[in-house]
Amino acid sequence: MAIDSAEDQRYTGVVWHTTNFVRTFPLLTAGLAMLLALLLFIVIGPIFVPEEDTRVGYVIPDQSPSREHLLGTNTMGQDMLAVIIYGTPLTLQIGLIAGVIGLVVGTIFGFVAGFFGGFWDNLFRGAADVALTIPGFLILVVIASTLRGATDVMTQALIVSSLAWMFPTRTIRSQVLSMRERGYIQIARRSGMGNLEIIGREMVPNLLPYLGASFVLAVITAILASIGLEALGLGPQNEPTMGMTIYWGMYYTAIIRDMWWWWFPPIVVITYIFATLYIISAGLDQFANPRLRRRI
Repeated sequence: MAIDSAEDQRYTGVVWHTTNFVRTFPLLTAGLAMLLALLLFIVIGPIFVPEEDTRVGYVIPDQSPSREHLLGTNTMGQDMLAVIIYGTPLTLQIGLIAGVIGLVVGTIFGFVAGFFGGFWDNLFRGAADVALTIPGFLILVVIASTLRGATDVMTQALIVSSLAWMFPTRTIRSQVLSMRERGYIQIARRSGMGNLEIIGREMVPNLLPYLGASFVLAVITAILASIGLEALGLGPQNEPTMGMTIYWGMYYTAIIRDMWWWWFPPIVVITYIFATLYIISAGLDQFANPRLRRRI
């Protein structure tokens, strides 16, 4: 009986903490649930749909949705359900790689500029300010046009990440500037802690929720920039990413030919990804900001 009682107490505790978390952070919970559903779709989909269906000319082209092809086929002879299943993770991969690179570089620049100040602040803040005044998408178009035909998913991610460090540099620098004057940082200095130790042990842990929200926003921006390039035909030509799927649909006039199953599903997937990431970002902001938490 005692064992059963202890197990019941542990179960009750888990349920209580879970319920309390959901009530306290409803946006973050909803975003994580949507992300889990997307991951399940990516993982389970390939079990039922073979990758060969994404090959050009593998199925009969221009077929409307049916039992055999639930989302129909396009003019290139690809099954659209297979394109969605195998192209969605490629689109996410581009955003994740570019987001990681942009956030890491921006975090390093932001910490160095905000914490050490002086020459380093002028250097990195000035570089970010100058880069922000230049039309970023135009630069990406020039780079992608130069590499057109030799672009794969990794190259596309690197192209997008070339300008993904600017906003994290500015925002993280402002956070570090406010943190370095706080009492616990001054106490850490007087206790003999080195600069890198203060950054690693005192500042980074306090900024983790903010860095998480910044990472989600960096991924959103990277995916948006990648889709913009791909919609112009400046993406991985042989990969079924969502942006390239929309481009080929425009190239073969799918809208005029009333082939809604070619252009509508990619738009739905892109919208779902953006909604999921924005809700997670808002939830992380709520998690990191006590004022927003008290309002809830």
